[in-house]
Amino acid sequence: MIEQVVKEEILSRIEKAEKEHGVRVLYAVESGSRAWGFESPNSDYDVRFIYAHPKDWYVAVDLEDKRDVIEYPIVDEIDINGWDIRKALKLFSKSNPAFVEWLQSPIVYIERGNFAQEARELLPKVYSVEKGIYHYRSMAKTNYRGYLREELVPIKKYFYVLRPLLSIMWLEKYREPAPIEFEKLRKMVSERIDLDSQISELLERKKRSLEKELAPPITELNHFIESELQRLESFAESPGKSGQTMNDLNSLFHETLS
Repeated sequence: MIEQVVKEEILSRIEKAEKEHGVRVLYAVESGSRAWGFESPNSDYDVRFIYAHPKDWYVAVDLEDKRDVIEYPIVDEIDINGWDIRKALKLFSKSNPAFVEWLQSPIVYIERGNFAQEARELLPKVYSVEKGIYHYRSMAKTNYRGYLREELVPIKKYFYVLRPLLSIMWLEKYREPAPIEFEKLRKMVSERIDLDSQISELLERKKRSLEKELAPPITELNHFIESELQRLESFAESPGKSGQTMNDLNSLFHETLS
C-alpha cells in the first residue's frame, strides 16, 4: 500500500492542481505497477485523475481548442496527470484501456460524488471485449519483441508482457474487463504448476530489484509468451458498441456537471 506521508503529498499536489487550473477532481487513483502489485523498491507513483471544470467552461465556441489534460513533471518519484471528464468519457466510449483500468484500481486517492461508480456500472454496456483483446495483444507483442529476446533482458518487462497475456485469457473466459491486480490474473494459469512457480520466483525478484535490473531470459516464460502470441496472431478486432452507449455517457456527463 501507499505510505501515509506519500499519500498526503499526493493529495496536496492534487489540491494545488485544482486551485491552479480552476477544476474539481472527481476521481484519482494509482495506475502503474504499484496498483498492479509488482512494484520495485524505486518504482514511481503513477497518479491519474479525472477532473471537471465549471459547467459554463464547456459552453464555448472554441471548446475543441481548449486543453483537456493537466500534466506535471515527475518530482520525487511522483508522476501526476489527469484528463478532463469530457475527454475521459469520449475515450471510454472507445473502450480506452487506461480509463477502464483506472476505474478498477485498488488504490483510490479521491472519489467524489457518483461519477466513478456510475462509470463502473456502465462498463458492461460500453466496454468491448474484442477491443480489449486487441489492445493487450499489441502491448504484449511490442514489449516482448522489443525487450525480451536479448542476451540480457529487463526483469520488469516480463510483467509488461505477462499481465496483458493473462488479461486476454481473462477476457476470453469471462467476457468482462480484466482486473488490474496481477495476483487476480495469475489464477488463469494456476493449474500450470511449473509456469506458476516461475512467475512466483520472478515476482519476488521484481519486488527486490531496481527498475532497470537486467538478467538472462527465462526460457519457460519465453516459451509460454511465444505460444500465446502465436495463438492470438489471427485475432481480428470487431466493431465497437452501438451508438446507444453515447447517450448513457452524455447523461453521466451532464449529471456530473450539474
